[in-house]
Amino acid sequence: MTVLSQTISLSERTVLDIGEVLAGRRRGLRTAFLFAGPAVISSIAYMDPGNVATNIQAGAKFGYGLLWVVMGANLVAMLFQSLSAKLGIVTGKNLAELSREQFSRSVVLAMWAISEVAAMATDLAEFLGGALGIALLFHVPLLVGMAATGAITYGLLSFEKGGFRPMEIAIAVLIAVIGISYVIELSMAPVAWDEAVRHTLVPSLANGAALTIAVGIIGATIMPHAIYLHSGLTQARAPARTPTERAKLVRFSNREVVVALSIAGLVNMATMVLASSAFHSGHSDVAEIQTAYHMLTPLLGPGAAAVFLISLIASGISSSTVGTMAGQMIMQGFTTYRIPVWFRRLITMAPAFVIVALGVNATMALVFSQVVLSFALPVPMLALIWFTRRRDLMGAFANSRATDIAAIAGTALVLSLNVVLIVQMV
Repeated sequence: MTVLSQTISLSERTVLDIGEVLAGRRRGLRTAFLFAGPAVISSIAYMDPGNVATNIQAGAKFGYGLLWVVMGANLVAMLFQSLSAKLGIVTGKNLAELSREQFSRSVVLAMWAISEVAAMATDLAEFLGGALGIALLFHVPLLVGMAATGAITYGLLSFEKGGFRPMEIAIAVLIAVIGISYVIELSMAPVAWDEAVRHTLVPSLANGAALTIAVGIIGATIMPHAIYLHSGLTQARAPARTPTERAKLVRFSNREVVVALSIAGLVNMATMVLASSAFHSGHSDVAEIQTAYHMLTPLLGPGAAAVFLISLIASGISSSTVGTMAGQMIMQGFTTYRIPVWFRRLITMAPAFVIVALGVNATMALVFSQVVLSFALPVPMLALIWFTRRRDLMGAFANSRATDIAAIAGTALVLSLNVVLIVQMV
């Protein structure tokens, strides 16, 4: 046994330990950490630079007024991420694979095309955000920041060679960096906590511009690629042999989703609270990450500005890495075709370089990408509802009536907001 423990990888050891828990031979609070990973990786999509840009705009312009949107979107995200994880655990297939098997070829091609556009819009926000952070922190040109971000994310992707566990740990460390950064930031900012709590619980929209930002927040919070990815991360991580073991896996997964996405939601709310407390009173026109960074120095001090950039870099690098993983899974699931990771990384970086070369404002590109995501979002949401409510696929794990109603209501909300936004744009 000693020789075996020395030769197997960390990921293989985790799988063996999970098997012990599922068989009832291992118990205790510490066993929950064995199941932590898929939701941790998926949750980084909810803390990407697109969220930062959108929440800065919302906080600066509308103060604490849109905090309720962040909380509501996060609750919907919890529901859909738990459904995605359940789909992978019960069927052993991810959402893209099931879509390819169950839908017609024309529908599959349309879904793949929409999903690829969403993946590119996602990576645009993540990649540009990390590059902006590096460029501002180290006072180098944006193109240099982009090259550094590309190299670092490719290095992180190499962790997958060691199995799933090294990547899960690496992403968890970067999430910790983001969380600690915002705790430091909020300790420096003059936050009106009573107002923040009130606007978290009481919905309100000041005007049409607030609605546009609200749709962007939803697009930045509930991520299409994260819905696809989560089902793939759980499908083969800890294979269950019996319905009882599947039920245990689903329970552990649901708990992890609640914890991981609660942290993501708090980070998003912290970004908006920071922007509101620092900018809303006298600098409500702050709408760019660069401007926010430069304004933080005189308002809260150089330390706050530096910590803000560190969190942005951690967010950009980790979410861009996870975005590439999701892109690979989406392509392979819909087409059965897999391209090398370096080529996928190169393809997803290309739009960012084009935007910078054309002189497009980077932060505005981030916010626009979130609006694009909100339009792509209903596709995986509808497919996920359709599959998880079918007893021929899910058996006893098919959605309950209450879950169905909640999921349909969440999707209807997203669709309704998209229709309103289209009318506004026209």
